[in-house]
Amino acid sequence: MKVLALDYGSARTGVAVSDATGTLARPLEVVRRAAGEAGLARVVALVAEHEVEQIVVGLPLTLRGERGEQVRETERFVVALTAVVSVPVVTYDERFTTTLAAAQTGSSKAPEDARAAAFLLTSYLERTSG
Repeated sequence: MKVLALDYGSARTGVAVSDATGTLARPLEVVRRAAGEAGLARVVALVAEHEVEQIVVGLPLTLRGERGEQVRETERFVVALTAVVSVPVVTYDERFTTTLAAAQTGSSKAPEDARAAAFLLTSYLERTSG
C-alpha cells in the first residue's frame, strides 16, 4: 500500500511517500501553509500524482505523551484534509522525527521538514507492517 506522510506545521508541512510495497519511505517536498486552500489543493494533487492509498499525519504529542495546542491545531488540519481527500487519513505519534531529521547527515538534499516526514513514515510503516 502506498502511503503519504505529512509532518504538519502551520507554516511548512514536510511530505514523504512510500514505495508501492509500503516498505520504503522517501522525502518529497515541503508544502507551505498546508491548511490553507492552496496547501490542501497541493496535498490532493500529491495524493493523485503518487497514487496514494492512505495518508498518515504526524501527531505532535509532548514528550510526556500529552496533547497540547499543536496537537489541537494538527487535528483541525486533519479534519480539513479528510474533507478534501478520498483516501483514509490516520494520525501517528511523531515525537522525535524533527530531531532525527535535523541530526541526519549525509548526501540528502531534501528539506528538513520532508526528511522529518520520511522518518515519521518509516516509523509508521515499521510499526504497522506484519
